[in-house]
Amino acid sequence: MTTVDVDAGAAVRRRPGRPRDEDMDGMILAATLEIIDAGEDVTVSRVVARSGVSRAALYRRWPSLTTLIAAALDVGRLVPPEYPDDVDLRDALFDGLGLGENGVALSVAASGYAEERFRQRIRLVMADRALQKAYWQSHVSRRRVPLLNALRAGIARGELRADLDVEACFDAIAGAAYYQIVVRGDRMDDPAVATRMRSAVEVVWRGMVIA
Repeated sequence: MTTVDVDAGAAVRRRPGRPRDEDMDGMILAATLEIIDAGEDVTVSRVVARSGVSRAALYRRWPSLTTLIAAALDVGRLVPPEYPDDVDLRDALFDGLGLGENGVALSVAASGYAEERFRQRIRLVMADRALQKAYWQSHVSRRRVPLLNALRAGIARGELRADLDVEACFDAIAGAAYYQIVVRGDRMDDPAVATRMRSAVEVVWRGMVIA
């Protein structure tokens, strides 16, 4: 699947003649995001009508509506680069959530999402387990890899506990962030939320290092 960066808030203009494959990808993804942002149900008919691309062209690129929505939800988000060997792991955990010394907001905006689209994403995936799994498997899980690798390297260097479950640590930290948004209903740019998240990450960090 081709990764295409599109402006989700703007309609894609069709060029004269037959669009190239990458143009079609962008048109389909942009149309899907417009439907999502409008709070409408995403259907093949709506995507086709809004994008101007045929059903056949859509299904050649995405075998199901589920995989299309998962791809659209990931537009604008990047896989972080691998961390250098000498990275300060504590700083990496804080920076990964946008909680570094100079940051007060969590990482949703930094990762390419406006908060409203993030909430739409939560709404969609919680209502559809197949979409939730597809989005996890093809997009979310790969963005965890650089930090997980850095934590594993920290174990190998003797900086972190040898029995550390790095997947569980990541889940604990990310779960604290999701709790602020989904359960508490707080905004990501609230300084009080950032303060609470720093405290949560600090608690997890103290359990990760060798005493």
